[in-house]
Amino acid sequence: MPEVSGTSTVPRAGRESFGSRLGAAMAARGPLCVGIDPHPALLKAWGLDDDAEGLRRFSLTALEAVASLAAAVKPQVALYERHGSAGLAVLEEVLAEARNQSVLTVADAKRGDIGSTMAAYADAWLRDGSPLAADSVTLSPYLGFESLRPALDLAAETGRGVFVLALTSNPEGASVQHVGGKDSVARRITESAAAENSRYAGGLGSVGLVVGATVGSALADLELDLAAVRGPILAPGLGAQGATPAGLRATFGDAYPLVLGTSSRDILAAGPETRGLREAALRTLEGLRGE
Repeated sequence: MPEVSGTSTVPRAGRESFGSRLGAAMAARGPLCVGIDPHPALLKAWGLDDDAEGLRRFSLTALEAVASLAAAVKPQVALYERHGSAGLAVLEEVLAEARNQSVLTVADAKRGDIGSTMAAYADAWLRDGSPLAADSVTLSPYLGFESLRPALDLAAETGRGVFVLALTSNPEGASVQHVGGKDSVARRITESAAAENSRYAGGLGSVGLVVGATVGSALADLELDLAAVRGPILAPGLGAQGATPAGLRATFGDAYPLVLGTSSRDILAAGPETRGLREAALRTLEGLRGE
């Protein structure tokens, strides 16, 4: 297993780690993450214009509805970026309001680069005082896991977290992630994440993985031991993409307690009324809890 090469091993004084905070939120509320995905079609279905104001009303309504139910919310960054600077200003407002509502955030940005560029991405999403600072951010490791070092170390220092793409459910993903069979790219990523989490004493580590809820038998086929990662598993695909809570239990097995089940369109389609959104979130949450 790879060794951790970072030098920043604990959060700054008085900072609780992201893994600890997320573990507490999952224990208290349940393992639900609600994606805030302002697709043009959803804006239209809600009777909103596809502009910055429509984006704002959609996002803040969704956040208000689910903030007290979900362990985390996950704004899809690309759907804000498409509106330019006005869209990013809305995203800043959403992240700030989530902090006010005491719900953790996952900025779904899928950033990945090398050197000073990766450091700049880390600075944007994980630095104290950044207007885009989230509790965690999704990262792409396909320039090499160690290329993520600036984000891994800054997250550890500031008490934030990362979710590293490991095994996605899109058909194209297998052409990279499955390469190597039992010594697959995906396995090397999971082992690197496990090594990284050794810097976090006890409980849930702050380096999570993104593993699609609909990957089916791939975990068994590639012999991936996700329980050994000791980090949260962000599992998008509940509802609209066909995954069910029962399916998640079957897919993840012993690692299911680490799984943060993620639903976006299936819950958002119940809007624009807050009541409908809450009811949809509650149904999903009850399924994840096995109620």
